[in-house]
Amino acid sequence: MYIQKYKILTAALLMVVMLASCSDDSGKKETGTKESAGSTEAKKEKTDGLELTPEQMQTVGIVTGPIAQKNLDSVIKANGQLAVPPQNKADVSILSGGIINHISVIEGQQVKRGQLLATIKNQELIKIQQDYLAAKNNFTYVQAEYNRQKQLQEAGAGTGKSFQSSEATYNAERSRITAYESQLSQLGISTGRIANGSIISQFPVLSPIGGTVGQITANTGAFVQPGTSIMEVVDNSKIHCDLTVFEKDLMHVKMGQKVSFQLTNQNNQLITGTINGINKSFENESKGVTVHAVINNKEQKNLIPGMYVTALISTGSRLTAAVPVDAVVRSEGKQFIFVVVPEEQKNGKENTVKFKKAEVTIGVTELGFVQIRPIVLLPLSAKIALKGAFYLQSKAAGGAEEE
Repeated sequence: MYIQKYKILTAALLMVVMLASCSDDSGKKETGTKESAGSTEAKKEKTDGLELTPEQMQTVGIVTGPIAQKNLDSVIKANGQLAVPPQNKADVSILSGGIINHISVIEGQQVKRGQLLATIKNQELIKIQQDYLAAKNNFTYVQAEYNRQKQLQEAGAGTGKSFQSSEATYNAERSRITAYESQLSQLGISTGRIANGSIISQFPVLSPIGGTVGQITANTGAFVQPGTSIMEVVDNSKIHCDLTVFEKDLMHVKMGQKVSFQLTNQNNQLITGTINGINKSFENESKGVTVHAVINNKEQKNLIPGMYVTALISTGSRLTAAVPVDAVVRSEGKQFIFVVVPEEQKNGKENTVKFKKAEVTIGVTELGFVQIRPIVLLPLSAKIALKGAFYLQSKAAGGAEEE
């Protein structure tokens, strides 16, 4: 009997302990849930924006106001690369095939117009000279016969048929000699030297323009076909820039506008220029138009076709959205302003001003103001922090660290 009462008492004690444990766990879970909810709410408050009282704003010097419209010297940003006009870049080709006997220049060398670049051996050249000399000698007889028939015709002693035949032969032979002379002249061979009996087995390759020798694509002893380019010559004195301007900015670009270039891969060196040509068709599917600009290279900088540039085209004064320079802050490579949240959208305390960051792109800076373009369109009545934006940025960064 005693043992049975002991067992009942022990069971009752165990039940009391289990109930107490369950109650404690439930309290902890409830408390944990409340704490988690509070943490989430606090985090939400921090990420939703910053709220300051008027006293706090006055203490740190925060001033709010609307986004102003200012007449600023507006610019259009465009990318492009340096190029030379077609008339300032020449591919050196040969008219007749042959073996390269000698190359007289090296890549990067400065040459003048008509300077010897290479010589080409060609066996057919010898035959052309032989035919030319034969035609020249035969023409002496044909010309004498033509003059004789002409004198007889004028004296009334000859026949019209004989005169017409000699005249036709004379004209044909003269045309054939002219064709040979033109062919030899194109190959750079003087007909005067051939007339003296000098047969030439190679012809020169002359530079068509003055400039710098570019890539040489042939070697000495190589056989080249007619029309093959063996090197190029580039005149960089007339180098210009081809910029791509997109449709939304095209109406603001005009002839004669000033351009500032920044050489992207050359330590951002600055050069200036002027718009001198605007294409009238879009390039492929990019909806961009190529705009040509002459470069002012008085400092004789080493500019090479193909260099990439970033350009700012000055389009004159234009009414644009602008804010004080101090109203824009930079963070993680982006630009931001702080916008005042309207009262109807604010869920915080009364008598406070709430700010939210808004990303913008910036343009020209002039007279203490900077042109802005908000990424997300803002209402016309929007107010921003005109002063004290740096403090708001510091406070926002501090809130993120606390989280």
